[in-house]
Amino acid sequence: MPLEPVPQPIFRSIATNGINLRAVVAGEGPLVVLVHGFPESWAAWRHQIGPIAAAGHTVCAIDCRGYGGSDKPNAVEAYDLENMTADIAGVVDALGAGEPAILIGHDWGAFLVWHTALVHADKVRAVAALSVPFLGVSEVALIEALKPVYADRGFFFYQDYFQQPGVAEAEAEADLDGFVRRFYYWLSGEAPTGLGDARPASSRLLDGLPNPDPFPSWMSDADIAYLVDEFRGSGLRGPINRYRNQQRDVDYLRPWRGKAVEQPAFYIGGSRDLVLSMLPGVDMVAAMRTQVPNLSDAIILEGCGHWTQQERPEDVTAALLRWLSARK
Repeated sequence: MPLEPVPQPIFRSIATNGINLRAVVAGEGPLVVLVHGFPESWAAWRHQIGPIAAAGHTVCAIDCRGYGGSDKPNAVEAYDLENMTADIAGVVDALGAGEPAILIGHDWGAFLVWHTALVHADKVRAVAALSVPFLGVSEVALIEALKPVYADRGFFFYQDYFQQPGVAEAEAEADLDGFVRRFYYWLSGEAPTGLGDARPASSRLLDGLPNPDPFPSWMSDADIAYLVDEFRGSGLRGPINRYRNQQRDVDYLRPWRGKAVEQPAFYIGGSRDLVLSMLPGVDMVAAMRTQVPNLSDAIILEGCGHWTQQERPEDVTAALLRWLSARK
């Protein structure tokens, strides 16, 4: 039977790093912090919160800064890696009873938990990531590394499009329901191969992306409506600002170049996740193994797209529970 989403979530406001984050908190026991990606919310973990809490953990699924019920600073630099990893470290301080926590993240959330484990190592006893592997501390921003693949060849790359404040926000906010449906479908396991590829650089984000009706069953109309309502309240500036800090992040991480993530770690990806083919010719999972020496496993779910824990909730929850059981 499909997993049921968490009923009647209990929200808390958590003071951390000079701001307040809204979070769903459930259960008792060692702390597990769940960190979503773009464009998501705490509800990306709706299928995992209950089972992880039932397995004997305090589960805290945050709205990252800029999202949902959390504070939304306006400045671009407020969303850099230094601030956002400090947010997570502060959540551990607030809820962890003086002990380090287990972090689990998806998409940008995966990037954040990997780097929180690196730069706030004393706050993190284990880390699991969905979709985005850890490839080490780069000397070059991803947007620069991919210029020969996209910009230099005159092709659209969504992260380039996100750089000018206000542009992508205006497009998405003009039709939030269409944005959510089209963006999620584009990166899902059900999308046709090559959807959105080789668009001219002058394209907008949603050009050429279909609005499926009905949407794949793993995301209900109610799920979509909830997310749309969240973005109607928060807007997209904060979420997209995360993409506007790539060079600032590279500069911040300079002291950690050459450092590995040493904590026990776990990875889950999808065979149809475009993230894993973003760097042509690079086996990202193999590269991750050289940078995460205590990686216990890297599971690739056949046919799964980018939205790992939502597309395959039973598989992801079962795998996380097995991994968590070994951390007790």
